[in-house]
Amino acid sequence: MTMQQKAALRVGMAGYAFMGAAHSHAWRTAHRFFDLPLTPELTAIAGRNRAAVELAAAQMGWGSVETDWRALIERDDIDLIDICTPGNTHAEIAMAALRAGKHVLCEKPLANSVAEAEEMTAVAEEAAKKGVFAMCGYSYRRTPALALMKRMVEDGRIGTIRQVRAQYLQDWLSDENAPLTWRMDKSKSGSGALGDIGAHSIDSAQFVTGLNITGVSALLETFTRERPVGGEFVGLGGHGTITADTPRGPVTVDDAALFTARFDGGAIGIFEATRTALGRKNANRLEINGTLGSVAFDFEDMNFLQFYDGSDAEDARGFHRIMVTEPVHPYVGNWWPTGHGLGYEHGFTHQVVDLVTALGNKTQPTPSFREALGVQRVLAAVEDSAANNSQWTTIKGNNE
Repeated sequence: MTMQQKAALRVGMAGYAFMGAAHSHAWRTAHRFFDLPLTPELTAIAGRNRAAVELAAAQMGWGSVETDWRALIERDDIDLIDICTPGNTHAEIAMAALRAGKHVLCEKPLANSVAEAEEMTAVAEEAAKKGVFAMCGYSYRRTPALALMKRMVEDGRIGTIRQVRAQYLQDWLSDENAPLTWRMDKSKSGSGALGDIGAHSIDSAQFVTGLNITGVSALLETFTRERPVGGEFVGLGGHGTITADTPRGPVTVDDAALFTARFDGGAIGIFEATRTALGRKNANRLEINGTLGSVAFDFEDMNFLQFYDGSDAEDARGFHRIMVTEPVHPYVGNWWPTGHGLGYEHGFTHQVVDLVTALGNKTQPTPSFREALGVQRVLAAVEDSAANNSQWTTIKGNNE
């Protein structure tokens, strides 16, 4: 069957801002570089502001617009709902879509509470029995260097894992006059740096090691407790209007999160997530130390992996810098010649590739909602621990 003859996967997307743009690029691009069993079609995009969503549709290649996500679910010409909205809307949209027989791709973190995530998981697993599948969008899994890191761990190159070290450092909230947005409102976002970027670290650590976090001791801190309402938005942040009478609103989430962790199997870990680390733009880092070697990744140098092989001759030991651009590396063979690096957007393209491949094969894509529920349980345990003087908090259910 030629590419033109392949059945379409008709996508409806809710949301059109930062994540909406990244997902749109992926839906447009994936089938042009990878041989997929279905051809994605950007059928409709939904947002409450008609003028803004019409502009987004024109810019990003969507065929039509809706001003209510419910209209996407009611349409007969849509097969999959892509959820790129704030966390407080994920559960309602995802469950409605699955119950209507639509596949679902939902941005991370899965929900704003464990209870919501558990209900979403139950609905997703019931839908899967009918061939309707759901996946949570932890796109960093699809970075070639991080995927190679997982392969090396699975191949035994690191030996038995002893320690996991994860950091996710950004600085866009370092300015106390950065404007108040939905990401600083707990009722919409669920948490701050913890859920926004710390969730990625938790998922990556569990994904790469194949181990689950079973307990944590945590600290959360909010450095700037009020921010300007309005101002100039640039990227995720910006600079607020700062006059004597500028209204300010409360920040109800954390600016930074720190926690120690235990994994099943005996490994220990330390995690840090912050949006106030001046000079760090997107330093998503993961290092794993084992009995035979160590491996380290930093997204600010995303096309490289650092590997220490403990079996090297004593006079040749040291971290090797692996350029992850060879055709034998995960995903890379479908792109450019060796040495021509990839970027942030490619993770989302690979996410679409894996999702569409699984749907074409009628198999469960990963991470499933149950895997994302595991991350949600860690997030909740971190908040509980921090609220109780860093008390050690056991995570129930993560060995299911």
